[in-house]
Amino acid sequence: MTIIEMSEMNLKGKRVLIREDLNVPIKDGKVTSDARIKAAIPTIQQALKAGAAVMILSHLGRPTAGKSDPELSLQPVADCLSKLLKKPVRFIVDWLKGVEVKPGEVVLFENVRFNVGEKENEEGLAKKMAALCDVFVMDAFATAHRAEASTAGVSQFAKIACAGPLLMQEIETLEKVLKKPKRPLIAVVGGAKVSTKLSLLDSLADKVDALIVGGGIANTFIAANGYDVGSSLYEADLIDEAERIMTRMKQRKASLPIPSDVVVAEHMTETAEAYDENVDQVADDEKILDIGPETAKIYVEIIKKAGTILWNGPLGAFEIEQFAKGTEVVAKAIATSKALSVAGGGDTIAAIDKYGLTNKISYISTGGGAFLAFIEGKELPALTALKQHKRENNGKKAKN
Repeated sequence: MTIIEMSEMNLKGKRVLIREDLNVPIKDGKVTSDARIKAAIPTIQQALKAGAAVMILSHLGRPTAGKSDPELSLQPVADCLSKLLKKPVRFIVDWLKGVEVKPGEVVLFENVRFNVGEKENEEGLAKKMAALCDVFVMDAFATAHRAEASTAGVSQFAKIACAGPLLMQEIETLEKVLKKPKRPLIAVVGGAKVSTKLSLLDSLADKVDALIVGGGIANTFIAANGYDVGSSLYEADLIDEAERIMTRMKQRKASLPIPSDVVVAEHMTETAEAYDENVDQVADDEKILDIGPETAKIYVEIIKKAGTILWNGPLGAFEIEQFAKGTEVVAKAIATSKALSVAGGGDTIAAIDKYGLTNKISYISTGGGAFLAFIEGKELPALTALKQHKRENNGKKAKN
């Protein structure tokens, strides 16, 4: 591996600074979903078991740099973390000048984004963070695509910088899917716009055996096949790109099925009357808001044959019941498949939660933008920084 791993380290008596993704929803001072906090627990426990003094960094929301916003304070996260670890977690607001932390103790620092220079990866701020520790552990895959002081910058100046177990699990799982998948490899990609996922579709077109599209993305492909999409959300300027992707898939003898029937309505509202129609029957005043039942059946049959499934994005406006059936049917097909299933992205996770499928998906990525960037083959700044750190140190410090 081109990155030093935390599991290689002797952490006894060391001051260990761990960057986690504890960006969780909070209401009335209480954490309402602790999934990300629970995901970080094994890394923290591993460091404690090794005899480390543990300091934790995270961001929360999008505060204005230089201003402390009580609504975006990590204090509720510290309380939740303490309950999950079953031990006190000291919360520290003013931490950049240094803190006293003893082996076996856990402290959580206030929101890193309250600091000026965090998002800009300011060198002086990164150096202050690095000075806090003997070992820096990057464990927040969901932030790895951002070059920020607490993700990439600190790795440049820390005595030792390494990857945590959660980060390594993400990398190893996604690499398995992309480099050594059990075939057929099926990708399910939904969402509003082709433009936001063009790089993803472009990358997958050369890798997958079948590409299933839904949402507004499917509408652009429907239009590229010569059908009228009425008043649906689609991108006319990307029809040529959709045609190019379809041609490449066809040349590889890979499948990219276009919906044969759709669910339409005049408005995307909870009171809208929805209709099932063949794809060639969409009227000028109708919006395509979900795949139809016949298309869902075709997608399910493709999924049943899969060896590996990669899923990102819902297949319709699933937040509204009239337009949720396509996403529900496909989600349940993925969940009951014998294939290795990997899902990522906020809306995808919301759909998984809605249908109670969390324990039936093989692996749910903690990343959104990082998940997409990795699949697209882009270099993630935080990983680049860890690789550079290992090269510069030639792995010698890993055994200290």
